[in-house]
Amino acid sequence: MRILIGLLFAAGMADGQVVLRGADFAHYVSEFNRAFPEDLVNAIPDVQAWAWMQRNVPLFTCPDPDIERTWYYRWWTFRKHIKQTPDGFVVTEFLRPVRHAGPHNTISCALGHHLAEGRWLRDRRYLDEDLDFWLRKGEQGGMQRHYHQYSGWTTWAAYERWLADGDTKRLVSLLDVLRKDYEQWESERLLPSGLFWQYDVRDGMEESASGSRKNKNARPTINSYMFGNAKAIAAIARLAGQAELARVYDDKANRLRNLVQQSLWNREAQFFEARLDTGQLAGVREEIGFTPWLFELPERGRGFEVAWKQLMDPRGFLAPYGPTTAEQRHPAYAIREEGDNCQWNGPSWPFSTSITLTALANVLNDYPQRAISVADYFKTFLTYTRSQTLRRPDGSVVPFIDENLHPQTGEWWARALAMKKGKFQARGDHYNHSTYNDLIITGVVGLRPRADQVVDVNPLLPTGQWDWFCLDNVPYHGRTLTIVWDKTGRRFGAGKGLRILADGREIARSPKLRRTTARLDRDSFQGMSRADEQ
Repeated sequence: MRILIGLLFAAGMADGQVVLRGADFAHYVSEFNRAFPEDLVNAIPDVQAWAWMQRNVPLFTCPDPDIERTWYYRWWTFRKHIKQTPDGFVVTEFLRPVRHAGPHNTISCALGHHLAEGRWLRDRRYLDEDLDFWLRKGEQGGMQRHYHQYSGWTTWAAYERWLADGDTKRLVSLLDVLRKDYEQWESERLLPSGLFWQYDVRDGMEESASGSRKNKNARPTINSYMFGNAKAIAAIARLAGQAELARVYDDKANRLRNLVQQSLWNREAQFFEARLDTGQLAGVREEIGFTPWLFELPERGRGFEVAWKQLMDPRGFLAPYGPTTAEQRHPAYAIREEGDNCQWNGPSWPFSTSITLTALANVLNDYPQRAISVADYFKTFLTYTRSQTLRRPDGSVVPFIDENLHPQTGEWWARALAMKKGKFQARGDHYNHSTYNDLIITGVVGLRPRADQVVDVNPLLPTGQWDWFCLDNVPYHGRTLTIVWDKTGRRFGAGKGLRILADGREIARSPKLRRTTARLDRDSFQGMSRADEQ
C-alpha cells in the first residue's frame, strides 16, 4: 500500500502538493480579485496573489463549499497585510491607516493571531522579521510603549510557532528579549496580589460589560496571557539548557494559575470573571472567561469545564452569528447604536471567537469532561464560517471579514454604525484581527503541533459529518504533511480511511476517523490510531 500511494502521488511532490492540484483552486483567487478592486497594495499585489499562495500556503478541500471558500479567502486576505518596510516585513491589522497605529500602520493587539495563522506559511521570513520588529526594536524607547499599547500572548505564540516549524535555534535566540519583555510587563501591570491588571481598551476590548478605561481590573485576559507567556519562557529556557531560568518561570506560571483559579473563578456563576479594583468580582459572564483554556491554565479534574455550558446556552453566548461577548441574560448586554463603534458588551468579535474555538479544541483534546462536545465545537465553527460574508446593495454575497458583528443579524456592526454616523471609511475591510485557517488545521482536521517527532491528528468532526477531506502541503518540522480522509476510498482513489503522509510517504492510517498518531522517522512505518494502541 505504501508503494502504491507513492506511485499515485509522486507526480505532485515537486511543489509539495501530494494529493491536490493547485490549479483546481485558482478560481477562488480570481473571484476575490474581481470582487474587491485593489486600492491599497502592500508587499504582494493581487495580480501576484495566486502565485504567492501556491508557493506558500497549504491546500484544503472539503464537502462544505463555504468552509473551502473561506479557507482561500483568509489566505488571500492575510497576504494583503504583509508589508515590506525599512524595518523588514511586518504584518498589519488594518489595511488603511488608523490613528492609533504606530510605525508602518502596525498594532500589537492581534500579534498572537498573526503568529498562529502565519506559522503555516512556507516562507518564514514574514514572521521572523515581524517578531524582530516587535521584540528587538520593541526594546527601543517609544517602540516599547507602542508594543505594550495592548496586552498579548506573543511569547506563547512564538513557542506555538516553534511546535509547528521546529526551528529551535531561532526560538532560543529570542529567549533573552522575551524574558526582558515579561519583566517589563511585571513592572507595568503587576498588582500587589500577584495578578496583572489591565484597562479593557488596552486589552483591545473597549466598552466591555465589566471593564473600564480607567480602572485597574484584574481581567481573565491579561492574566491568562501572562500565564501562557511564563509557561513558554520556561519551555524555551529548557531548550536553551537554562534549567534555573526554567524553574523560575515555571514557578511564576504556577503562582499565576493558582491566583486565577482562586481569585477570578466565580463559584456561584461557575465562570472566570474580572475582579474589579473594588475587590469584587464583576458579576457578569463575558466571553473572555473562556480565554484561560487557550493556555490550558485551568487544572484538570477540578470541574472548571462546567463554564463551557454557557457557550451553547441562548441565554449565555449562543447567537445566530457568533458567540456574544457578554452573556445575553445580563442587563449589561447591549447592541447599541450610540457611543463607540467598537463595543465589547454584546457584539460578536472574530478576535474572541478565534480564541474561544482554539481554547475549546484544547478542552476537547486534553480535558476529560462532559460539559461540551465535538458537535458543539463544529456548530460554533460553522457559525463563525457563515458569518464571514458581506451582502452588497445589489444583493450579491461575497466572503468578507471586518471588525465585529451584530450577533442576531450578521451585520458588520462597527461598519454599519460608521455608515449611520456618516463617517464610513471602510477601515475594517479584510480585517486581520483573528484566525481561521489555523482553526481548520489544528481543530477541524486536528493536527496537534507537538515538541517531539510524533504527528498527532484528531479531527474535531461529528460522526458522519464529512465523508472526505484533504489538507495538503503542510510544512511541519521540516517535512511536508498530507492528511486525507476518504470514507469510501472513491474521492481520492487511494483507499479507504484516514491517512497521514510525510513527504508523500504514508506514515499512519486508520480505517475510521479518529485520533491517529505516527512518528516522523524517515525509515519507519509506526503509525497507528490511539484506539489501536488500547
